[in-house]
Amino acid sequence: MIVIETFKGKSVTDHRVEIVERKGTGHPDFICDAVMDAISVALSGAYLREFGAILHHNIDKGLLAAGRVEKWYGGGRVLQPMELTIGDRATFGAGGRELPVAEIAIGAAKQWFREHLRFVDPEQHVRYRPVLAHGSAELTDIFARPGRVLPANDTSAAVGYYPLSPTEQVVLELEHHLNSVGFKAAFPDTGEDVKVMGLRQGKTLDLTVAMPLLASQVGSEAAYFARKAEIQRELERFVAACPGYTSREVHFNTLDVAGRGLNGIYLSLLGTSAEDADSGQVGRGNRVNGLISMNRPMGTEAAAGKNPVSHVGKIYNVLAHRLARQIYEEIGGVREVYVLLLSRIGTPIDRPQMATAQLLLERGRRIDEIARQAEEIFVREFAGIANLCLELGRGKYPIC
Repeated sequence: MIVIETFKGKSVTDHRVEIVERKGTGHPDFICDAVMDAISVALSGAYLREFGAILHHNIDKGLLAAGRVEKWYGGGRVLQPMELTIGDRATFGAGGRELPVAEIAIGAAKQWFREHLRFVDPEQHVRYRPVLAHGSAELTDIFARPGRVLPANDTSAAVGYYPLSPTEQVVLELEHHLNSVGFKAAFPDTGEDVKVMGLRQGKTLDLTVAMPLLASQVGSEAAYFARKAEIQRELERFVAACPGYTSREVHFNTLDVAGRGLNGIYLSLLGTSAEDADSGQVGRGNRVNGLISMNRPMGTEAAAGKNPVSHVGKIYNVLAHRLARQIYEEIGGVREVYVLLLSRIGTPIDRPQMATAQLLLERGRRIDEIARQAEEIFVREFAGIANLCLELGRGKYPIC
């Protein structure tokens, strides 16, 4: 069933207070989400090559337990590696042929660390603990049932929205900037564990940023605070270019206290707090659009690592944001779009139990003028859901 209705609330930009968070590449929660999804992509590719289809797996239970390091001015050493627990279910073979699932999972995890965290040696700094098991008979059987698309393996709801508010854009773009190639070339002594928290009050923007400096590059407390001041100026330069605010403030590494030596500054040996301070877990990080927006509706599903062909916890979350964007871009006179999707376990994923678009319209527009166009977008996207699933299996859409 498809329902198109008027959104009864007000635009998020009209709220007096807006709060938006982004956990960046080196944050332990981001690492868990990204690594587990990289494993799903690797397994999907292996299943396609070996068996011609993506088979049952859900690598959506992951825990990165923090290690232990010793730091000093100019360097440090790893005392205990981080430990990555990889769960939950996978298909280990079909038709008499076996697949080295654990090896594929560990290999994908190591590759992600190599590509995204400059100072983490995946061989030395991380231990891997695969706890993957066979799936239940009924859920595994979904993949053997006939049909152009598979039945949903869960009764689950998802929500998406578009467009991003200016505050959401600033938070997202600032983290991308701080982990960009250009910024790291200019400030190679900064780590990847970036967290940005944005608060808008009316037209005032207040950003709190956490990002470690690398112990190997800091020779003293004085050197740390001198470099911090340089980074502060770069943050202020970036935020000053963001239009629409009457004032902008950026607060950087606010736990720092001068005069306390190593105990009063944010240093990292490997660029991530998972080295000794903070563990990570799948589902505690960003939603699939890269943000944690407190003023928006948010689902509870962890999309990372779920299989891309039957698990609506991944498929519908990505699709909901995609639908919202297409409705906004293809239909004029719409300020904001919210899309809600609901599956019923056992029903093909192209036949949702409910698909709803709630549209906040510009003055003078009526819902009956545009409802048919929105319905047609729903029909078109669900007709092409098999292609979306294959793209998810290839990792085309980021999920954190």
